[in-house]
Amino acid sequence: MRLQRALAQKTFVITAEVTPPRGGDASRSLEAAAALRGLVHAVNVTDGSRAVMRMSSLAVCRLLLEAGIEPVLQMTCRDRNRIALQADLLGAHALGIPNVLCLTGDPVRAGDQPSSRPVNELESVRLLQLVERCNAGLDPVKGLLPDGPTALLAGAAADPQSPSWSGLASRVRRKHAAGARFIQTQMVMDATVLRRFVEELTAPLDLPVLAGVFLLKSARNARFINRVVPGACIPESLIERLEGAADPAAEGVSIAAEQVATYRDIAQGVHLMAIKAEERIPAILKMAGCAPLQT
Repeated sequence: MRLQRALAQKTFVITAEVTPPRGGDASRSLEAAAALRGLVHAVNVTDGSRAVMRMSSLAVCRLLLEAGIEPVLQMTCRDRNRIALQADLLGAHALGIPNVLCLTGDPVRAGDQPSSRPVNELESVRLLQLVERCNAGLDPVKGLLPDGPTALLAGAAADPQSPSWSGLASRVRRKHAAGARFIQTQMVMDATVLRRFVEELTAPLDLPVLAGVFLLKSARNARFINRVVPGACIPESLIERLEGAADPAAEGVSIAAEQVATYRDIAQGVHLMAIKAEERIPAILKMAGCAPLQT
């Protein structure tokens, strides 16, 4: 449980994420994660991100464990009722998956099957409460779990750039009270906003924050994200920097490395998102001055 130990010891924590395949072969996802071994404390596996069909996050997490890589199981409420969520939490514990990031999930209208019916019986706060009850050994109906408590480290997501500061503050407090033991943020492009988020909202709760660093690949990519990703706010100055670069991909790596170096003085860690370009994460960490982890 490297992630839990690192959070408790207040060391600088690094996580990254991989996307499961749109098919039955997880080899590419496993290769992407393997390249991060010794560089990150844990690897997130997304769960139906952007409401697009992908392999089960639970399955890929187990494959990562078998490869000696600590996973973070992302679990969304969009596609499962509470019975299915309860089953997957117990399954994650049985499989030895130590970490779960509790999410509401992107709306189905954002995906490529918009006529699908969402479930959304629970949302992220109530999913956190469900994890907390399982960790206390409580059966969700009555009494105690017959085989004892689960041991899942629960985390939550937050967007420091949310337009409603009061709403953001309320959600962070509710997630902490529900059992969140760390926060992984959405992409953060403004260090001032991140500092305020940490100092005013999470530090008083002693709640560790891993700041989201998103790898931008080009100006076109950045504009697309601003257009389609809810809450994305990539500043025009960065877009112009990518547009004027001789090598936009390399410039994106430089921007991400600068953010990692800046955020390490503000948050307890960073969470790297490099969709379909996970192989560039080692270069980002090296450029940011992050040494390989101690074994």
